[in-house]
Amino acid sequence: MAFKLSNKSLKKMEGIDPALETLAKHAISLSSVDFGISEGLRSVERQKKLLAQKRSQTMKSLHLEGKAIDVFAFIDGEAVWELSVYDEIADAFAMASRSQGTPLVWGAAWSVPDIGQYNGTMEEAMHSYVDLRRSQSRRPFLDGPHFQLA
Repeated sequence: MAFKLSNKSLKKMEGIDPALETLAKHAISLSSVDFGISEGLRSVERQKKLLAQKRSQTMKSLHLEGKAIDVFAFIDGEAVWELSVYDEIADAFAMASRSQGTPLVWGAAWSVPDIGQYNGTMEEAMHSYVDLRRSQSRRPFLDGPHFQLA
């Protein structure tokens, strides 16, 4: 079944880079999981609040430049947050990235510079990132709903 973004999701993408908007619209048509856009362009005030809440790790977020979006998955009409659902959505974003030639980073596979060029599933990319962080004795930061232009 081909999904499409709702008017509310399209509104959330106002002000983002047109290449990212095109990617999101293409990804939803390829995705096996329905999703919406929860956030696009972000104000400095909102970023400070998210940083204070430890829901972000930087004041250099690409959301501030309109080069990042966050998504949320829908299954049977309900929002779900299990990471395994987001790697399926990331697979659709990787296909869209590859198709359009637009480099993209996924927030659960930070070590992959462009998911469109990754040779494997996004689940594998995420595990690779987790393994890398553990080998460095560092905690991975898994932000499954996050996608940003590379």
